[in-house]
Amino acid sequence: MGKPIKVRRGLNIPLKGKAEKQIIDLSPGKLYALKPTDFHGIRPKVVAKPGTEVKVGTSIYYDKFHPEVQFCSPVSGVVKELVRGEKRKLLEIIIETDGKQIQETHEIHDYQTADSVDLIKTLLQTGFWQMITQRPYGVIPNPESTPDFVFVSTFDTAPLAPDYGFVLENMQEELKVGLDILHKISGKEIHLGLNAKADNTLFENLPHTITNTFEGPHPTGNVGTQINAIRPINKGEIYWTINIQNLAMIGRLFLKKSIDFSRAVSFVGSELNQTGYIKVLPGQSVKEIIDGKLVQDNVRVISGNPLTGKAIEKEGYLSFQENQITILPEGDYYEFFGWLIPGLKKFSLSRTYFSWLMPGRKYRLDTNYHGGERAYVVTGEYEKVCPLDIYPQQLIKACMTEDIDKMEQLGIYEVIEEDMALCEFVCTSKTEVQSILRESLDMLRKEMS
Repeated sequence: MGKPIKVRRGLNIPLKGKAEKQIIDLSPGKLYALKPTDFHGIRPKVVAKPGTEVKVGTSIYYDKFHPEVQFCSPVSGVVKELVRGEKRKLLEIIIETDGKQIQETHEIHDYQTADSVDLIKTLLQTGFWQMITQRPYGVIPNPESTPDFVFVSTFDTAPLAPDYGFVLENMQEELKVGLDILHKISGKEIHLGLNAKADNTLFENLPHTITNTFEGPHPTGNVGTQINAIRPINKGEIYWTINIQNLAMIGRLFLKKSIDFSRAVSFVGSELNQTGYIKVLPGQSVKEIIDGKLVQDNVRVISGNPLTGKAIEKEGYLSFQENQITILPEGDYYEFFGWLIPGLKKFSLSRTYFSWLMPGRKYRLDTNYHGGERAYVVTGEYEKVCPLDIYPQQLIKACMTEDIDKMEQLGIYEVIEEDMALCEFVCTSKTEVQSILRESLDMLRKEMS
């Protein structure tokens, strides 16, 4: 294995509540929800109305732009309700399970003999195709497109991120099959990013891979950081990426010829009386997961990690692809002259607080902004935490002014929200960097279509 690629810019946020390497028993849930808002750039068309009986793998809705992309039920039961928002936007399709997990009949082709057309057809019909992400834009790939490159990261450096070495233990065969399928449908070798500081035995001797090792702070584990270090995206190119656990799930689909959406997610945060890993299905009710496990009630439930995850109500539902559930203290308080307090329990990138004198300390951080949005000023903070070879603050300014030419010149095709999440975290102006970037990516995609 060659010399690791060192990522020098970035930031590790030392939060309390990391997942213990243990499996927490969880009773099967009763309610599940499919959320079209989990996916960018689709227009959902519902085919399973309230009262419809469904099985595991039954199509619930599809994308009007690409009707072949089916979004399927993770459980068997009955469609209970369609939840809509403003302008009748479809937010959730709630399913009440019967607990039987009866499977829909789909032809799952033999991965060893099937060609790419049949493999893609199986992924589309079973609802596994959307586990692949296309860059630029961070969207579901067009099934008729072919990528120029394929990248997979085997580790995550986000705050309280799961340990995939533990999650995927004893799943090397599923990974091999998943890589074989990804190679067949893309026609490309897969760039596999390894953690230089971890035991990579699980990821050795995998087929169709080009391995690179990386070392450094977050966002080193982000596939976008690895792409930028190996082969940055140019305008007009298509890259495919996939989470390493999703890859194993695709392998399991073809290996066992069974539709199984279950995954192990890290259950983390300072407000839990027990952390670890739980086996869940996408869209599972959060209330059924967190009941009896909280230290106190005034908490923020996040589907995902603290930087890029989505805040959901305690009665809400998990997102489709998240591998982490984070519970943090709610920051609904006003701190009078907070900047004058020594701040021994506060974390800061700068040396504003005396907490920098205690390296290695873990923090119980809440969701308080510690100030409101203010004038957008150049501080140089973004550049300290963004390892990509771009000008992050200038890019966000171009996004704010909807200057497409500038956006392209400044590297918008290389980034999605997770690549700019640390910029938002350290932003002196409290600017919603990720939201601004997403709006611009959606606008660009419409302009280019």
